[in-house]
Amino acid sequence: MTSVKHRPQTNALIATLKRQLKASGKTYQDIASLLGLSEASIKRLFREGDLSLPRLEIICDGIGLELSELFQLMAHQRQQLQGLSREQEQQIVDDQVLLLVAICCVNGYKFQEILDQYTLEQTTLISKLAALDRLKIIELLPNNRIKLCIAPNFNWLANGPIQNFFHSRIKEEFFQASFAKSFDKLLVANGLIANSSNAELQKRMQKLINEFTEHSRKDAALEMGERHGTMMVVAMRQWQPSLFKGHVKKAPCR
Repeated sequence: MTSVKHRPQTNALIATLKRQLKASGKTYQDIASLLGLSEASIKRLFREGDLSLPRLEIICDGIGLELSELFQLMAHQRQQLQGLSREQEQQIVDDQVLLLVAICCVNGYKFQEILDQYTLEQTTLISKLAALDRLKIIELLPNNRIKLCIAPNFNWLANGPIQNFFHSRIKEEFFQASFAKSFDKLLVANGLIANSSNAELQKRMQKLINEFTEHSRKDAALEMGERHGTMMVVAMRQWQPSLFKGHVKKAPCR
């Protein structure tokens, strides 16, 4: 079968299938048993997007899903919002109450939970939710129910208004903590590594962030009192402390 790993629709279908497998608790080994293949072969098929329709049907049947339902889920997820324009992000940053409500919605807060936690008037909250509805981040349903409309891979713009806002306002406050509590952790590593190693580590960093997001979505089913606002910062850069720079030898002219 011809490899389809460069086809966007196939990539989207495989990504949808992976999410359904994870939701059903199935592993690559489970799929390998269904198809009579090795686990390594299954990983390769998923990586390359090289799954035939008969194999897709067998996998879907194994998780109690019709093949047509898988395609419908893919279409729905492709319609979800993956990001905002710079102008839309600036609109949110310029209104800090709107920013607060947006962050609450992205984190799965319900209408009453926002009112319980923050000093907002109900009419104010409704107006901010209506603004987020216009931005397609949520759908404001009857009885003030909030339906989140962002895709699993939704991200704020890199170096965009919202990221810059948090960088400028929060990073110093965040790192002022001692990180001594049982639910806090700060790890710092320093060394000389090749660009290839840097690239591999960045992939693992992204995987860790994806896992954080998955835990957040899974824990949304818990009561609000069982969940705690948590921020995880994963960063890496080629950098040398400024106090050492005065001792660095200048590179010879060529």
